[in-house]
Amino acid sequence: MNVLVPALFFLFQNYGQSFCQIGTRPNIVMVMSDAFDGRLTFEPGSKVVQLPYINYLRELGSTFLNAYTNSPICCPSRAAMWSGQFVHLTQSWNNYKCLDSNATTWMDFLEANGYLTKMLGKLDYTSGSHSVSNRVEAWTRDVQFLLRQEGRPVTQLVGNMSTVRIMTEDWKNTDKATQWINQTAASSRQPFALYLGLNLPHPYKTKSLGPTAGGSTFLTSPYWLTKVVSDLISVPKWLPMSAMHPVDYYSTFTKNCSGVFTEDEVKSIRAFYYAMCAEADAMLGQIISALRETGLLNNTVVIFTADHGELAMEHRQFYKMSMFEGSSHVPLLIMGPGLMSGVQVKQLVSLVDLYPTVLDIAGISAVGNLSGHSLQPLISKSSAFSKKQHPDWILSEYHGCNVNASTYMLRSGRWKYITYADGLSVPPQLFDLTLDKEELNNVVLKFPDVQVHLDKLLRSIVDYPKVSTTVHLYNKKAFAAWRDSLGRNYSQVLANLRWHVDWQKDVLANERAIDRWLYGSL
Repeated sequence: MNVLVPALFFLFQNYGQSFCQIGTRPNIVMVMSDAFDGRLTFEPGSKVVQLPYINYLRELGSTFLNAYTNSPICCPSRAAMWSGQFVHLTQSWNNYKCLDSNATTWMDFLEANGYLTKMLGKLDYTSGSHSVSNRVEAWTRDVQFLLRQEGRPVTQLVGNMSTVRIMTEDWKNTDKATQWINQTAASSRQPFALYLGLNLPHPYKTKSLGPTAGGSTFLTSPYWLTKVVSDLISVPKWLPMSAMHPVDYYSTFTKNCSGVFTEDEVKSIRAFYYAMCAEADAMLGQIISALRETGLLNNTVVIFTADHGELAMEHRQFYKMSMFEGSSHVPLLIMGPGLMSGVQVKQLVSLVDLYPTVLDIAGISAVGNLSGHSLQPLISKSSAFSKKQHPDWILSEYHGCNVNASTYMLRSGRWKYITYADGLSVPPQLFDLTLDKEELNNVVLKFPDVQVHLDKLLRSIVDYPKVSTTVHLYNKKAFAAWRDSLGRNYSQVLANLRWHVDWQKDVLANERAIDRWLYGSL
């Protein structure tokens, strides 16, 4: 792996011409990781871990400084990216309920318009996947009980200084993508589009917790830990549990983070997470190197992004499922022929923008009612593209597990406005990200005019009380159908989900709480 430096040198030397000069439609390669904090792709976050290939994209392409997920969880986020529509429009409510398997994606449009296409690795945008625990926890979020649903976040060191390939499944898919570039794309007369989905740096399942365990283990090797600058690892400030917003309290508890953590534990979790990001960066590097070695790089647009971020113990939480920056801020870097180099774009953007952007790059007219807007005018060298104003806001929403109310986030200017369910039963939050980057000071009572303005803007985009009602009804209907399908096995299956430790403390009370939620007072 010491060849990284000379390899990058040759990449910088050889990267050049625009596709206008070459005279063909550009190839398009997207690498989408899972749970990658977008703040690591620019300063100061980029200093804490060595990410040479992300740095390469930053130097020769455009880095979006304010890119967000449209839903901070795997499947709904990817559904938004692939469909170009907000999750409430496709009713992608949780990891189990997303797009239909026959949904039309931007990759389908590329193929229909003459592109050779290939999709490898983690796709995760259609309904029916993820664990039973995951879907049941999402359906029952309104039930009046409080149960830990995840394993406590831990770290695990494996291998030694020569152990490089930790996430073997991701490396297998990266190798397949490399082989496809070398053997198929390089010999094709068609422009091609390649998508590679990575699972890293998503935490691994904690095997000691049994087959229903979620991903709470941050796992890496000494090799990747050397890429982390330990002196720059920050220990995030936490509000006392008693001062937390009620939804954040619920998330902290259900994610099993309400116990005591030492400073060393927190720093270790963050160090291991950054090391996992470095391994993901190396996979991106293998794809870029394959494009260069086959002579395809000069006519290829390369996009790197993620479905959501990772809190890594910020706000006393790990995982995602939150509108705080660590969870909702995603990386977005785009490099390619005809596009500007070394540009940092401050414009607020989100994953739904990738659908019209990819089609714009390919010269294909977007059809249908898309939620996003092409980013090409923001990064193109050409003045031929319309400089049509991109909206000055982004929308993210969440309806899944580990959060006990539908959540809607609007970013606009310096403000982040977060409101819940019907906007009345749970108090909203307002953060000034210019003055409060750690998002510890809810100023919604201090700036009522701002709250009124942003809520009005949000309601012009989505009728969120109506959406919340739809989600409530869906959750009850879906749970009832699942319950009926189990027959006599219902109680046993319910008791053995991820929450089984807390569930067993009072089985009867927990079952009655579900019955009250489903059928009213009993």
